[in-house]
Amino acid sequence: MGFPITLTGLLKSVAETFPHRRALSVSGKFDLSHSRLQHLVDSAASKLAAGGIKPGEVVALVFPNTVEFVIMFLAVIRARATAAPLNAAYTAEEFEFYLSDSESKLLVTSIEGNGPAETAASKLKIKHVTASLPDAGAELVVSLTKSNSNGSESDSFLEVLNEGSDVALFLHTSGTTSRPKGVPLTQFNLASSVNNIISVYQLTESDSTVIVLPLFHVHGLMAGLLSSLAAGAAVSLPAAGRFSASTFWADMIQYNATWYTAVPTIHQIILDRHSNKPEKVYPKLRFIRSCSASLAPSILNRLEEAFGAPVLEAYAMTEATHLMSSNPLPENGPHKAGTVGKPVGQEMVILDENGIVQEANVKGEVCIKGSNVTKGYKSNPVANEEAFRYGWFHTGDIGYFDSDGYLHLVGRIKELINRGGEKISPIEVDAVLLAHPEVAQAVAFGVPDDKYGEEINCAIIRREGSKIGEEDVLRFCKNNLAAFKVPKKVFLTDSLPKTASGKIQRRIVAAHFLHQGS
Repeated sequence: MGFPITLTGLLKSVAETFPHRRALSVSGKFDLSHSRLQHLVDSAASKLAAGGIKPGEVVALVFPNTVEFVIMFLAVIRARATAAPLNAAYTAEEFEFYLSDSESKLLVTSIEGNGPAETAASKLKIKHVTASLPDAGAELVVSLTKSNSNGSESDSFLEVLNEGSDVALFLHTSGTTSRPKGVPLTQFNLASSVNNIISVYQLTESDSTVIVLPLFHVHGLMAGLLSSLAAGAAVSLPAAGRFSASTFWADMIQYNATWYTAVPTIHQIILDRHSNKPEKVYPKLRFIRSCSASLAPSILNRLEEAFGAPVLEAYAMTEATHLMSSNPLPENGPHKAGTVGKPVGQEMVILDENGIVQEANVKGEVCIKGSNVTKGYKSNPVANEEAFRYGWFHTGDIGYFDSDGYLHLVGRIKELINRGGEKISPIEVDAVLLAHPEVAQAVAFGVPDDKYGEEINCAIIRREGSKIGEEDVLRFCKNNLAAFKVPKKVFLTDSLPKTASGKIQRRIVAAHFLHQGS
Protein backbone atom coordinates (compact mmCIF):
# COMPACT_ATOMS: atom_id res chain seq x y z
CA MET A 1 0.00 0.00 0.00
CA GLY A 2 1.78 3.11 -1.21
CA PHE A 3 -0.78 5.60 0.11
CA PRO A 4 -1.66 6.35 3.73
CA ILE A 5 -4.53 4.47 5.30
CA THR A 6 -7.93 6.16 5.46
CA LEU A 7 -10.88 5.53 7.74
CA THR A 8 -13.07 5.12 4.65
CA GLY A 9 -10.70 2.43 3.35
CA LEU A 10 -10.77 0.55 6.67
CA LEU A 11 -14.59 0.53 6.68
CA LYS A 12 -14.77 -0.57 3.05
CA SER A 13 -12.49 -3.53 3.69
CA VAL A 14 -14.56 -4.51 6.77
CA ALA A 15 -17.73 -4.46 4.63
CA GLU A 16 -16.00 -6.85 2.21
CA THR A 17 -14.58 -9.12 4.96
CA PHE A 18 -17.66 -9.26 7.22
CA PRO A 19 -20.54 -8.28 4.90
CA HIS A 20 -23.30 -10.04 6.85
CA ARG A 21 -22.19 -9.34 10.40
CA ARG A 22 -24.22 -6.82 12.39
CA ALA A 23 -22.69 -3.34 12.30
CA LEU A 24 -25.26 -0.98 13.74
CA SER A 25 -28.52 -1.43 15.63
CA VAL A 26 -31.08 1.02 16.87
CA SER A 27 -32.39 -0.59 20.03
CA GLY A 28 -35.58 -2.51 19.39
CA LYS A 29 -35.96 -1.05 15.88
CA PHE A 30 -33.56 -2.53 13.34
CA ASP A 31 -30.10 -3.89 12.59
CA LEU A 32 -27.82 -3.00 9.69
CA SER A 33 -25.04 -5.28 8.45
CA HIS A 34 -21.61 -3.91 7.53
CA SER A 35 -22.33 -4.23 3.80
CA ARG A 36 -25.77 -2.60 4.17
CA LEU A 37 -24.25 0.29 6.14
CA GLN A 38 -21.56 0.70 3.48
CA HIS A 39 -24.24 0.82 0.77
CA LEU A 40 -26.26 3.45 2.67
CA VAL A 41 -23.13 5.56 3.20
CA ASP A 42 -22.10 5.39 -0.49
CA SER A 43 -25.61 6.24 -1.61
CA ALA A 44 -25.91 9.22 0.78
CA ALA A 45 -22.42 10.40 -0.23
CA SER A 46 -23.41 10.40 -3.90
CA LYS A 47 -26.49 12.50 -2.99
CA LEU A 48 -24.25 15.02 -1.25
CA ALA A 49 -21.95 15.19 -4.26
CA ALA A 50 -24.93 15.51 -6.64
CA GLY A 51 -26.27 18.27 -4.37
CA GLY A 52 -23.11 20.29 -4.94
CA ILE A 53 -21.01 19.44 -1.87
CA LYS A 54 -17.37 19.60 -2.94
CA PRO A 55 -14.27 17.97 -1.43
CA GLY A 56 -12.93 20.02 1.47
CA GLU A 57 -16.24 21.77 2.22
CA VAL A 58 -17.52 21.62 5.78
CA VAL A 59 -20.89 20.06 6.59
CA ALA A 60 -22.26 20.73 10.09
CA LEU A 61 -24.24 17.85 11.65
CA VAL A 62 -26.69 18.48 14.51
CA PHE A 63 -28.36 15.24 15.60
CA PRO A 64 -29.09 13.10 18.63
CA ASN A 65 -27.31 9.69 18.61
CA THR A 66 -29.27 8.24 15.70
CA VAL A 67 -28.65 6.02 12.69
CA GLU A 68 -29.09 9.12 10.50
CA PHE A 69 -26.15 10.79 12.22
CA VAL A 70 -23.90 7.75 11.69
CA ILE A 71 -24.76 7.41 7.99
CA MET A 72 -24.52 11.17 7.35
CA PHE A 73 -21.20 11.48 9.18
CA LEU A 74 -19.63 8.66 7.16
CA ALA A 75 -21.23 9.93 3.93
CA VAL A 76 -19.76 13.42 4.36
CA ILE A 77 -16.31 11.88 4.81
CA ARG A 78 -16.83 9.47 1.91
CA ALA A 79 -17.66 12.47 -0.32
CA ARG A 80 -14.25 13.94 0.70
CA ALA A 81 -15.98 16.75 2.58
CA THR A 82 -15.39 17.57 6.27
CA ALA A 83 -17.89 16.60 8.98
CA ALA A 84 -18.41 19.06 11.84
CA PRO A 85 -20.69 17.43 14.44
CA LEU A 86 -22.15 19.93 16.92
CA ASN A 87 -23.86 19.66 20.30
CA ALA A 88 -27.63 19.95 19.77
CA ALA A 89 -27.91 21.77 23.13
CA TYR A 90 -26.06 24.89 21.96
CA THR A 91 -27.81 28.26 21.92
CA ALA A 92 -28.32 30.15 18.63
CA GLU A 93 -25.33 32.39 19.55
CA GLU A 94 -23.07 29.40 20.10
CA PHE A 95 -24.21 27.77 16.84
CA GLU A 96 -23.45 31.04 15.06
CA PHE A 97 -19.88 31.01 16.36
CA TYR A 98 -19.24 27.34 15.50
CA LEU A 99 -20.90 27.46 12.07
CA SER A 100 -19.02 30.59 11.04
CA ASP A 101 -15.70 29.55 12.57
CA SER A 102 -15.79 26.19 10.74
CA GLU A 103 -16.97 27.94 7.54
CA SER A 104 -19.75 25.38 7.19
CA LYS A 105 -21.45 25.25 3.77
CA LEU A 106 -24.39 23.08 4.84
CA LEU A 107 -26.30 22.31 8.03
CA VAL A 108 -27.86 18.84 8.28
CA THR A 109 -30.33 17.95 11.05
CA SER A 110 -32.86 15.24 11.77
CA ILE A 111 -36.33 15.65 10.29
CA GLU A 112 -37.43 17.22 13.62
CA GLY A 113 -34.86 19.97 13.08
CA ASN A 114 -33.09 22.17 15.65
CA GLY A 115 -34.46 25.71 16.14
CA PRO A 116 -31.32 27.46 17.44
CA ALA A 117 -29.08 25.83 14.79
CA GLU A 118 -31.50 26.74 11.98
CA THR A 119 -31.75 30.33 13.26
CA ALA A 120 -27.95 30.62 13.20
CA ALA A 121 -27.69 28.98 9.76
CA SER A 122 -30.27 31.25 8.17
CA LYS A 123 -28.54 34.32 9.64
CA LEU A 124 -25.26 33.12 8.09
CA LYS A 125 -27.04 32.15 4.83
CA ILE A 126 -26.06 28.48 5.25
CA LYS A 127 -28.38 26.01 3.57
CA HIS A 128 -30.28 23.65 5.90
CA VAL A 129 -31.32 20.12 4.90
CA THR A 130 -32.71 17.14 6.81
CA ALA A 131 -31.81 13.45 6.68
CA SER A 132 -33.99 10.51 7.65
CA LEU A 133 -33.95 6.74 7.28
CA PRO A 134 -37.61 5.61 7.18
CA ASP A 135 -36.71 1.95 7.77
CA ALA A 136 -33.82 -0.51 7.45
CA GLY A 137 -34.64 -1.41 3.85
CA ALA A 138 -34.91 2.18 2.60
CA GLU A 139 -32.30 4.65 1.37
CA LEU A 140 -31.38 7.68 3.46
CA VAL A 141 -33.69 10.53 2.42
CA VAL A 142 -31.73 13.79 2.18
CA SER A 143 -33.74 16.93 1.36
CA LEU A 144 -31.07 18.17 -1.02
CA THR A 145 -31.86 19.10 -4.60
CA LYS A 146 -29.48 18.01 -7.34
CA SER A 147 -27.24 20.79 -8.55
CA ASN A 148 -26.05 18.93 -11.66
CA SER A 149 -27.95 17.11 -14.35
CA ASN A 150 -25.69 14.07 -14.45
CA GLY A 151 -28.08 11.15 -14.07
CA SER A 152 -25.47 8.51 -13.30
CA GLU A 153 -23.88 10.30 -10.37
CA SER A 154 -23.92 7.22 -8.13
CA ASP A 155 -21.84 5.13 -10.56
CA SER A 156 -19.31 7.85 -11.31
CA PHE A 157 -19.25 8.73 -7.60
CA LEU A 158 -18.04 5.28 -6.55
CA GLU A 159 -14.81 6.06 -8.41
CA VAL A 160 -14.08 8.92 -5.97
CA LEU A 161 -11.00 8.04 -3.94
CA ASN A 162 -10.41 9.24 -0.40
CA GLU A 163 -6.94 10.48 0.47
CA GLY A 164 -5.18 10.19 3.82
CA SER A 165 -4.70 13.97 3.80
CA ASP A 166 -8.44 14.76 3.39
CA VAL A 167 -9.66 16.73 6.42
CA ALA A 168 -12.48 14.45 7.54
CA LEU A 169 -13.46 15.80 10.95
CA PHE A 170 -13.54 19.33 12.34
CA LEU A 171 -14.08 19.79 16.07
CA HIS A 172 -13.51 22.62 18.52
CA THR A 173 -11.57 22.39 21.72
CA SER A 174 -12.27 24.77 24.61
CA GLY A 175 -9.36 27.17 24.52
CA THR A 176 -8.07 28.80 27.68
CA THR A 177 -8.80 32.02 25.89
CA SER A 178 -12.49 32.70 25.41
CA ARG A 179 -12.27 31.56 21.82
CA PRO A 180 -12.46 27.77 21.30
CA LYS A 181 -9.84 26.51 18.84
CA GLY A 182 -10.74 24.65 15.63
CA VAL A 183 -9.11 21.22 15.31
CA PRO A 184 -8.96 19.71 11.79
CA LEU A 185 -8.41 15.92 11.75
CA THR A 186 -7.57 14.01 8.59
CA GLN A 187 -8.61 10.59 7.29
CA PHE A 188 -5.10 9.44 8.25
CA ASN A 189 -5.50 10.84 11.82
CA LEU A 190 -8.83 9.00 12.17
CA ALA A 191 -7.51 5.71 10.74
CA SER A 192 -4.38 5.87 12.95
CA SER A 193 -6.39 6.52 16.10
CA VAL A 194 -8.94 3.80 15.31
CA ASN A 195 -6.09 1.31 14.81
CA ASN A 196 -4.53 2.36 18.15
CA ILE A 197 -7.86 1.84 19.95
CA ILE A 198 -8.49 -1.52 18.27
CA SER A 199 -4.98 -2.74 19.15
CA VAL A 200 -4.94 -1.82 22.85
CA TYR A 201 -8.44 -3.24 23.54
CA GLN A 202 -8.05 -6.10 21.02
CA LEU A 203 -11.40 -5.35 19.42
CA THR A 204 -12.56 -7.95 16.89
CA GLU A 205 -15.67 -8.78 14.90
CA SER A 206 -17.01 -10.67 17.92
CA ASP A 207 -17.19 -7.53 20.08
CA SER A 208 -20.30 -5.48 20.67
CA THR A 209 -21.00 -2.27 22.60
CA VAL A 210 -23.82 0.13 23.43
CA ILE A 211 -23.08 3.80 22.79
CA VAL A 212 -23.69 5.90 25.90
CA LEU A 213 -21.77 9.05 24.98
CA PRO A 214 -22.75 11.81 22.56
CA LEU A 215 -21.30 11.26 19.08
CA PHE A 216 -20.44 14.96 18.63
CA HIS A 217 -17.56 14.31 21.06
CA VAL A 218 -14.36 12.57 20.06
CA HIS A 219 -14.72 10.01 22.92
CA GLY A 220 -18.04 8.47 21.85
CA LEU A 221 -17.33 8.96 18.15
CA MET A 222 -13.82 7.45 18.03
CA ALA A 223 -13.70 4.94 20.91
CA GLY A 224 -17.32 3.80 20.82
CA LEU A 225 -18.50 4.04 17.23
CA LEU A 226 -15.69 4.22 14.65
CA SER A 227 -13.26 1.80 16.30
CA SER A 228 -16.03 -0.78 16.61
CA LEU A 229 -17.08 -0.41 12.96
CA ALA A 230 -13.46 -0.56 11.77
CA ALA A 231 -12.91 -3.78 13.77
CA GLY A 232 -15.94 -5.42 12.14
CA ALA A 233 -17.64 -5.25 15.56
CA ALA A 234 -21.16 -4.08 16.36
CA VAL A 235 -22.60 -0.98 18.02
CA SER A 236 -26.10 -0.34 19.34
CA LEU A 237 -27.69 3.07 19.75
CA PRO A 238 -30.21 3.54 22.57
CA ALA A 239 -33.78 4.05 21.28
CA ALA A 240 -33.92 7.43 23.06
CA GLY A 241 -31.02 8.79 20.98
CA ARG A 242 -28.98 9.29 24.17
CA PHE A 243 -27.87 7.43 27.30
CA SER A 244 -30.67 6.16 29.52
CA ALA A 245 -29.82 4.36 32.76
CA SER A 246 -33.15 2.51 32.70
CA THR A 247 -32.52 0.82 29.31
CA PHE A 248 -28.72 0.51 29.45
CA TRP A 249 -28.35 -3.05 30.80
CA ALA A 250 -31.34 -4.36 28.83
CA ASP A 251 -29.61 -3.12 25.64
CA MET A 252 -26.23 -4.50 26.77
CA ILE A 253 -27.82 -7.94 27.31
CA GLN A 254 -29.98 -7.92 24.16
CA TYR A 255 -27.01 -7.05 21.94
CA ASN A 256 -24.48 -9.35 23.69
CA ALA A 257 -22.25 -6.43 24.60
CA THR A 258 -18.67 -7.29 25.54
CA TRP A 259 -17.59 -3.82 26.75
CA TYR A 260 -18.57 -0.17 27.03
CA THR A 261 -16.77 3.17 27.36
CA ALA A 262 -18.03 6.15 29.36
CA VAL A 263 -17.11 9.22 31.37
CA PRO A 264 -16.92 8.91 35.19
CA THR A 265 -20.28 10.70 35.61
CA ILE A 266 -22.06 7.96 33.63
CA HIS A 267 -20.20 5.19 35.45
CA GLN A 268 -21.52 6.70 38.69
CA ILE A 269 -25.10 6.84 37.39
CA ILE A 270 -24.78 3.16 36.35
CA LEU A 271 -23.42 2.28 39.82
CA ASP A 272 -26.18 4.21 41.61
CA ARG A 273 -28.76 2.31 39.62
CA HIS A 274 -26.98 -0.95 40.44
CA SER A 275 -27.26 -0.27 44.18
CA ASN A 276 -30.91 0.88 44.01
CA LYS A 277 -32.30 -1.38 41.28
CA PRO A 278 -29.90 -4.21 40.46
CA GLU A 279 -30.47 -6.30 37.31
CA LYS A 280 -31.21 -10.01 37.70
CA VAL A 281 -28.23 -10.82 35.54
CA TYR A 282 -25.33 -8.81 34.09
CA PRO A 283 -23.55 -9.61 30.82
CA LYS A 284 -20.04 -11.06 30.97
CA LEU A 285 -17.87 -8.10 29.90
CA ARG A 286 -14.27 -8.27 28.70
CA PHE A 287 -13.61 -4.79 30.11
CA ILE A 288 -15.12 -1.42 31.02
CA ARG A 289 -13.36 1.73 29.82
CA SER A 290 -13.27 5.15 31.46
CA CYS A 291 -11.95 8.33 29.89
CA SER A 292 -12.37 12.15 29.56
CA ALA A 293 -12.06 12.98 33.28
CA SER A 294 -10.26 11.35 36.15
CA LEU A 295 -11.92 8.33 37.74
CA ALA A 296 -11.63 8.13 41.51
CA PRO A 297 -9.96 4.83 42.51
CA SER A 298 -12.92 4.15 44.86
CA ILE A 299 -15.36 4.32 41.92
CA LEU A 300 -13.07 2.08 39.84
CA ASN A 301 -13.06 -0.55 42.60
CA ARG A 302 -16.84 -0.39 43.01
CA LEU A 303 -17.35 -0.83 39.24
CA GLU A 304 -15.07 -3.88 39.17
CA GLU A 305 -16.87 -5.42 42.14
CA ALA A 306 -20.34 -4.72 40.77
CA PHE A 307 -19.83 -5.87 37.18
CA GLY A 308 -16.94 -8.33 37.43
CA ALA A 309 -14.84 -6.76 34.69
CA PRO A 310 -11.52 -4.89 34.66
CA VAL A 311 -11.97 -1.11 34.51
CA LEU A 312 -9.38 0.45 32.22
CA GLU A 313 -8.79 4.17 32.60
CA ALA A 314 -7.49 6.02 29.53
CA TYR A 315 -6.29 9.50 28.61
CA ALA A 316 -7.30 11.32 25.46
CA MET A 317 -7.87 14.67 23.80
CA THR A 318 -9.43 16.07 20.65
CA GLU A 319 -6.07 17.12 19.16
CA ALA A 320 -4.86 13.50 19.38
CA THR A 321 -8.03 12.22 17.67
CA HIS A 322 -8.93 10.88 21.12
CA LEU A 323 -6.66 8.15 22.55
CA MET A 324 -3.17 8.91 23.93
CA SER A 325 -2.64 6.34 26.69
CA SER A 326 -4.56 3.54 28.36
CA ASN A 327 -4.33 0.89 31.00
CA PRO A 328 -3.84 -2.50 29.31
CA LEU A 329 -6.16 -5.51 29.28
CA PRO A 330 -5.31 -7.87 32.21
CA GLU A 331 -3.47 -10.34 29.94
CA ASN A 332 -1.13 -7.53 28.80
CA GLY A 333 -0.20 -6.16 32.21
CA PRO A 334 -1.66 -4.73 35.39
CA HIS A 335 -4.16 -1.90 35.29
CA LYS A 336 -3.31 0.63 37.96
CA ALA A 337 -6.03 2.68 39.64
CA GLY A 338 -5.25 6.40 39.63
CA THR A 339 -3.11 6.18 36.48
CA VAL A 340 -4.04 6.56 32.81
CA GLY A 341 -1.82 3.67 31.74
CA LYS A 342 0.82 3.60 29.02
CA PRO A 343 1.11 5.45 25.69
CA VAL A 344 -0.68 3.71 22.82
CA GLY A 345 0.61 4.01 19.25
CA GLN A 346 2.48 7.25 19.81
CA GLU A 347 5.56 8.71 21.44
CA MET A 348 4.97 10.41 24.78
CA VAL A 349 7.41 12.30 26.99
CA ILE A 350 7.38 14.56 30.03
CA LEU A 351 9.12 17.88 29.24
CA ASP A 352 10.22 20.71 31.52
CA GLU A 353 9.84 24.39 30.51
CA ASN A 354 13.03 24.17 28.43
CA GLY A 355 11.92 21.17 26.43
CA ILE A 356 14.18 18.74 28.30
CA VAL A 357 12.84 15.18 28.68
CA GLN A 358 12.31 14.27 32.36
CA GLU A 359 13.18 11.03 34.16
CA ALA A 360 10.64 8.70 35.78
CA ASN A 361 8.80 10.20 38.78
CA VAL A 362 9.67 13.78 37.76
CA LYS A 363 6.71 16.03 36.95
CA GLY A 364 6.47 18.09 33.77
CA GLU A 365 4.21 18.68 30.81
CA VAL A 366 2.84 15.66 28.96
CA CYS A 367 3.83 15.96 25.27
CA ILE A 368 3.12 13.65 22.32
CA LYS A 369 3.99 12.85 18.69
CA GLY A 370 2.17 10.47 16.37
CA SER A 371 0.14 9.91 13.22
CA ASN A 372 -3.06 10.47 15.25
CA VAL A 373 -2.08 14.04 16.21
CA THR A 374 -3.58 17.04 14.38
CA LYS A 375 -1.21 19.05 12.16
CA GLY A 376 -2.36 22.22 13.92
CA TYR A 377 -5.29 24.43 14.88
CA LYS A 378 -7.21 26.14 12.10
CA SER A 379 -6.04 29.69 11.31
CA ASN A 380 -4.33 30.08 14.66
CA PRO A 381 -0.55 30.53 14.20
CA VAL A 382 -0.07 31.81 17.77
CA ALA A 383 -1.72 28.76 19.34
CA ASN A 384 0.18 26.46 16.96
CA GLU A 385 3.54 27.96 17.83
CA GLU A 386 2.79 27.43 21.50
CA ALA A 387 1.31 23.93 21.07
CA PHE A 388 4.15 22.51 18.94
CA ARG A 389 7.21 23.92 20.75
CA TYR A 390 10.36 21.75 20.67
CA GLY A 391 8.79 19.52 18.00
CA TRP A 392 6.23 17.96 20.35
CA PHE A 393 2.52 18.58 20.78
CA HIS A 394 1.95 20.06 24.26
CA THR A 395 -1.16 18.78 26.03
CA GLY A 396 -1.25 21.41 28.79
CA ASP A 397 -1.42 18.58 31.35
CA ILE A 398 1.11 18.10 34.13
CA GLY A 399 2.08 14.52 34.86
CA TYR A 400 4.86 12.00 35.40
CA PHE A 401 5.69 8.41 34.45
CA ASP A 402 6.18 5.96 37.31
CA SER A 403 9.00 3.39 37.16
CA ASP A 404 6.70 0.94 35.30
CA GLY A 405 6.02 3.51 32.58
CA TYR A 406 2.44 4.29 33.68
CA LEU A 407 1.34 7.91 33.36
CA HIS A 408 0.01 9.78 36.41
CA LEU A 409 -1.77 13.08 35.73
CA VAL A 410 -1.50 15.76 38.38
CA GLY A 411 -3.30 18.78 36.98
CA ARG A 412 -3.75 21.30 34.20
CA ILE A 413 -1.32 24.02 33.25
CA LYS A 414 -4.36 25.78 31.88
CA GLU A 415 -7.50 26.29 33.88
CA LEU A 416 -10.21 24.52 31.95
CA ILE A 417 -13.08 23.22 34.04
CA ASN A 418 -13.72 19.54 33.34
CA ARG A 419 -17.38 18.90 34.13
CA GLY A 420 -18.03 15.20 33.54
CA GLY A 421 -15.82 15.18 30.45
CA GLU A 422 -17.18 18.48 29.07
CA LYS A 423 -14.22 20.87 28.99
CA ILE A 424 -15.42 24.41 29.73
CA SER A 425 -13.32 27.51 29.38
CA PRO A 426 -13.88 29.65 32.50
CA ILE A 427 -12.97 32.66 30.39
CA GLU A 428 -15.98 32.00 28.16
CA VAL A 429 -18.23 31.99 31.26
CA ASP A 430 -16.51 35.16 32.56
CA ALA A 431 -17.28 36.87 29.26
CA VAL A 432 -21.00 36.12 29.58
CA LEU A 433 -21.13 37.21 33.23
CA LEU A 434 -19.32 40.44 32.39
CA ALA A 435 -21.82 41.11 29.59
CA HIS A 436 -24.53 41.61 32.22
CA PRO A 437 -25.03 45.38 32.55
CA GLU A 438 -25.07 45.22 36.36
CA VAL A 439 -21.94 43.11 36.84
CA ALA A 440 -18.69 45.01 37.51
CA GLN A 441 -16.27 42.10 37.96
CA ALA A 442 -16.70 38.38 37.54
CA VAL A 443 -14.66 35.21 37.72
CA ALA A 444 -15.76 31.63 37.04
CA PHE A 445 -13.91 28.69 38.56
CA GLY A 446 -14.10 24.94 38.97
CA VAL A 447 -14.92 23.33 42.31
CA PRO A 448 -14.70 19.62 43.18
CA ASP A 449 -18.00 17.80 42.66
CA ASP A 450 -18.88 14.19 43.53
CA LYS A 451 -21.01 13.61 40.45
CA TYR A 452 -19.22 15.55 37.72
CA GLY A 453 -15.65 15.64 39.01
CA GLU A 454 -15.81 19.43 38.74
CA GLU A 455 -18.70 21.86 38.75
CA ILE A 456 -18.76 25.57 37.81
CA ASN A 457 -19.14 28.31 40.40
CA CYS A 458 -18.60 32.01 39.94
CA ALA A 459 -18.07 35.11 42.05
CA ILE A 460 -19.27 38.54 40.99
CA ILE A 461 -18.97 42.11 42.19
CA ARG A 462 -22.12 44.12 41.39
CA ARG A 463 -22.02 47.56 39.90
CA GLU A 464 -22.56 50.47 42.30
CA GLY A 465 -26.20 50.61 43.42
CA SER A 466 -27.18 47.33 41.72
CA LYS A 467 -29.54 44.95 43.52
CA ILE A 468 -29.22 41.86 41.24
CA GLY A 469 -29.29 38.50 43.00
CA GLU A 470 -28.13 34.97 42.27
CA GLU A 471 -31.34 34.12 40.38
CA ASP A 472 -30.94 37.08 37.97
CA VAL A 473 -27.36 36.08 37.21
CA LEU A 474 -28.31 32.43 36.61
CA ARG A 475 -31.24 33.40 34.37
CA PHE A 476 -28.89 35.58 32.31
CA CYS A 477 -26.37 32.72 32.05
CA LYS A 478 -29.11 30.26 30.97
CA ASN A 479 -30.07 32.57 28.11
CA ASN A 480 -26.49 32.96 26.89
CA LEU A 481 -24.75 29.66 27.59
CA ALA A 482 -25.43 26.00 26.90
CA ALA A 483 -26.94 24.38 30.02
CA PHE A 484 -23.74 22.48 30.94
CA LYS A 485 -21.77 25.76 31.12
CA VAL A 486 -24.17 27.54 33.51
CA PRO A 487 -22.65 28.06 36.99
CA LYS A 488 -24.17 25.96 39.75
CA LYS A 489 -23.61 28.64 42.38
CA VAL A 490 -23.05 32.40 42.35
CA PHE A 491 -21.16 34.14 45.14
CA LEU A 492 -22.01 37.85 45.46
CA THR A 493 -19.06 39.70 46.94
CA ASP A 494 -17.50 43.15 47.42
CA SER A 495 -13.94 42.11 46.67
CA LEU A 496 -12.07 39.34 44.86
CA PRO A 497 -8.78 37.96 46.21
CA LYS A 498 -5.84 38.96 43.99
CA THR A 499 -2.17 38.08 43.74
CA ALA A 500 0.54 40.53 44.78
CA SER A 501 0.73 41.79 41.20
CA GLY A 502 -3.02 42.46 41.21
CA LYS A 503 -4.04 39.48 39.05
CA ILE A 504 -7.20 37.57 39.81
CA GLN A 505 -6.11 33.93 40.01
CA ARG A 506 -8.89 31.40 39.70
CA ARG A 507 -7.18 28.94 42.04
CA ILE A 508 -7.02 31.53 44.83
CA VAL A 509 -10.61 32.68 44.21
CA ALA A 510 -11.84 29.08 44.25
CA ALA A 511 -10.02 28.31 47.50
CA HIS A 512 -11.35 31.52 49.09
CA PHE A 513 -15.02 30.89 48.28
CA LEU A 514 -14.87 27.14 48.93
CA HIS A 515 -13.49 27.90 52.37
CA GLN A 516 -16.18 30.53 52.90
CA GLY A 517 -18.92 28.16 51.74
CA SER A 518 -17.82 25.23 53.92
